[in-house]
Amino acid sequence: MSISAFEGQYEGEAAIWLKAGRYEAAVLPGIGGNLICFRDTESGYRFLHEPGAGEMEAFKQNPGIHGIPVLFPPNRYEDGKFPWNGQTYQFPVNEAATGNHLHGFLHTAAWEVEEFGSGTGESFVTVMIKVDENHPSYQYLPHKYTIKLRYSLGEGGLSQQLLVHNDGDDIMPCLLAFHTAVNAPFALGSSAQDYRVKLTIGERWELNDRMLPTGAYQELQPQEVELRDEGVYPFYAAMDNHYTAAAQNGRNRMELTDSKEGVTLVYDVGTSYKQWMIWNNFATEGFFCPEPQINLVNAPNVDLPADEIGLFSLQPGEYWEERSRLYVKA
Repeated sequence: MSISAFEGQYEGEAAIWLKAGRYEAAVLPGIGGNLICFRDTESGYRFLHEPGAGEMEAFKQNPGIHGIPVLFPPNRYEDGKFPWNGQTYQFPVNEAATGNHLHGFLHTAAWEVEEFGSGTGESFVTVMIKVDENHPSYQYLPHKYTIKLRYSLGEGGLSQQLLVHNDGDDIMPCLLAFHTAVNAPFALGSSAQDYRVKLTIGERWELNDRMLPTGAYQELQPQEVELRDEGVYPFYAAMDNHYTAAAQNGRNRMELTDSKEGVTLVYDVGTSYKQWMIWNNFATEGFFCPEPQINLVNAPNVDLPADEIGLFSLQPGEYWEERSRLYVKA
């Protein structure tokens, strides 16, 4: 198996490319550390929603629906307010329709390449971002921390290792998600109608008209039961839905099956992700976003037990780590 890692370009942007046998992937350090593509070059599969040449400027302005954007802290916060440890931080209100803050500060930030290379079984890259009082986001979330994101490519597909370290002297929130954008179809000869998605969801959170949880659950509709159990067409209705995660057979994952090709893309995200968002671009065929999320939307403003809503914290010097994997099974 041919394995390599090298500096290159992706649609004119600096990228680190990984290759391992039939697979290739690229990371854009300067645009949020985004893993922008994951492909099977032998079968012609493109698993992630990639920006084309004509979309790059729009992507750079709003890199939320291509590749695997890092959201920290993720999703919506009411009026931009983030109460934490006896203080209330004020985030920019950047979603006019709801009057909320949306998606945090890291998916648009520049990350650094710590290292990249290849061995006998994999190619890899580690990108990192270090936030302190000199970083633009510190004015909104005044904590010192380092996040490292390692991607590796090998026979077992694409592996992701995430590490968060509290560099500061006070307790910090550790709220994070990935706005992973998956193609359906990912095979050139298939249509979206050939696809079924299965997701390890538990309860559906009720959302108000500002897309914020009320703290109550809603009964799963028949198609959502199919989503949980045997799989459902990903665009059966417009989805911008929030669920608890409920592991099946010890795993927390999405499975996207192409019935025409007879293959399934598995997105195994690990059990530290306590919630899922699923958004399908207003039921527009082409791609959708199964988003593994540590915390409930608006968690610091919700009066529910911290463990129940994934309101994680890190003491000074503590680490938080999780692994995920994208791979194909026949």
